[in-house]
Amino acid sequence: MKRLQNRIAESRFALPVTAVYALATWLMLCATGCREYIELAMFSVSTYLMVELNNRNALIRVYSRMVSCAFLVLGTMAAPAIGSINVLAVQLCFIVAYLLLFSCYQDKRAQGRMFYAFACIGIANIIFPQALFFVPVMWILTGTNLMAFSGRNFWASIIGLTAPYWFLAGYYAITGDFNNITSHLNVPIWNVPLEQAARLLEPEVAVPLGFILLMAVIGTIHFLRNSYMDKIRTRMIYEFVIVMTAFTTVFIALQPQYTEILTGILMINSVVLAAHFIALTHTKVTNIAFCVLALAALAATAFNFICNYVPQANNLSPWSL
Repeated sequence: MKRLQNRIAESRFALPVTAVYALATWLMLCATGCREYIELAMFSVSTYLMVELNNRNALIRVYSRMVSCAFLVLGTMAAPAIGSINVLAVQLCFIVAYLLLFSCYQDKRAQGRMFYAFACIGIANIIFPQALFFVPVMWILTGTNLMAFSGRNFWASIIGLTAPYWFLAGYYAITGDFNNITSHLNVPIWNVPLEQAARLLEPEVAVPLGFILLMAVIGTIHFLRNSYMDKIRTRMIYEFVIVMTAFTTVFIALQPQYTEILTGILMINSVVLAAHFIALTHTKVTNIAFCVLALAALAATAFNFICNYVPQANNLSPWSL
């Protein structure tokens, strides 16, 4: 029996309708000066790549656009936390890295794709030096889940990871300004500012982060209970995503000062798990849960807008719009 959640999840109108909703919300934020149009463009590119991630890897065994729909809804809701250019740039880099890494499944001679995947992580590392912590985890998962780890792929990943720094060093050599690159390399990778842990309790951070974590937990439990129905390749990819979700969550708990960027990374994994739950459950309880979660997402979006954007908009003059 197809319930409301299944009709929405399998509808061909789900993505266009969700896209219109997200676009209208982001345009409203841009009009008030709270977000920039470049950020909207980056979010749009990320959404398209999430569509490709779903299509190329058959993440859901029925026709569904829930991966990209969930990304649009959560990204719009979490705009206060992940709406800045740096956060969206790191998120975009990780999505491209996922897209390339998953295409390397059981291919130990995929040096080109491995190079570009880790080059994206290298670009993210320039923006967010702590992204380096994800590299060992991704190496391990490339071997255990993607079964694509080999000597050639490893060295391709090393070269890709360092390639962005070659271009950065060349730029600074031309401009004669080496202070920027040395200051970047001297950034402390690990800090323990316990006083910043209180930021996790601030509404504009706690609401989107808590909702994204909730979706990840629900999706993880559902997948672990029903993974036997998926193909082996799909199971391996989802296990990759679950491990990355757990690692990112622990990272947020240990380094709360990087919550904004890490929330953007966490959201990539969360929407994949949430989409699996929404599209592939059929019970009355899950249908009610879907309706409650959808309404909660809309309420959280309105709450974040009222708390973060309305006060800023009130300070703008009509001539600044």
